[in-house]
Amino acid sequence: MLRFDNKIVFISGAGSVGDGWGNGRATATLFARQGAKVFGTDINLQAAEATAATIAGEGGVCTVRRCDMTDSEDVAEAVQACIDSFGRIDVLINNVGGSAPGDPVSMAEEVWDVQMDLNLKTVFLACKHVLPIMQAQGKGVVVNVASVAGVRDQLGRDYIAYAASKAGVIRMSKAIAMSNAKKGIRCNTVVPGLMHTPLVEARLVRQIGGNDAEKLIAERNARVPLGSMGDAWDVAHAALFLASDEAKYITATEIVVDGGVTAARP
Repeated sequence: MLRFDNKIVFISGAGSVGDGWGNGRATATLFARQGAKVFGTDINLQAAEATAATIAGEGGVCTVRRCDMTDSEDVAEAVQACIDSFGRIDVLINNVGGSAPGDPVSMAEEVWDVQMDLNLKTVFLACKHVLPIMQAQGKGVVVNVASVAGVRDQLGRDYIAYAASKAGVIRMSKAIAMSNAKKGIRCNTVVPGLMHTPLVEARLVRQIGGNDAEKLIAERNARVPLGSMGDAWDVAHAALFLASDEAKYITATEIVVDGGVTAARP
């Protein structure tokens, strides 16, 4: 079940912010455990190398490369490096992203642009360079990582660019799925909610938590109907399923991984 033996998985954002299991590291490791050969990129090469070391330590195969996924030339070179190493790309996981607070009045235009590049353009560029390979193969799977911020209000917290860009990821996924359905390519989206990854302690505690990690974690847990935040493995398992042969009849849709948050609130 859910095996990826002899399949090649290209995953962006394969490192982790800080120590521990971020979405990218967990996803790359899970695919490798299921038999995939992983090609990972990250803007932070050291973080990607840590993922590769984990996979190698478990007997898996992972090649990594530093790549700015907002730069088309850089993306094209990374994709070609994957082809040079493994000969094809069976699965593309678009996992790059990040949030910055602000509404249309308070947010600087430059911050808006960076958010759109980081969360939306990275998906566009990866698909731009990988889809022709999948089309030539006559098969492939794309899994994009969005956020519940793209489908519901942030309840008093303004993340206008993050919300808009993640909503764009969801809609882009549907468009890609429809334009490639006759070409043997599926495209779906994982939509995480409140997740406890290293990003919480590394960034969110300072950004929105008043430097009180315990309080922020308790507040985030309390907002989830199931009682606590999810973790990177929840995202990874959703991505694994959507990319698997068991999901061969699923395209142009989303799996929401949020412990019931979106169902509980408008």
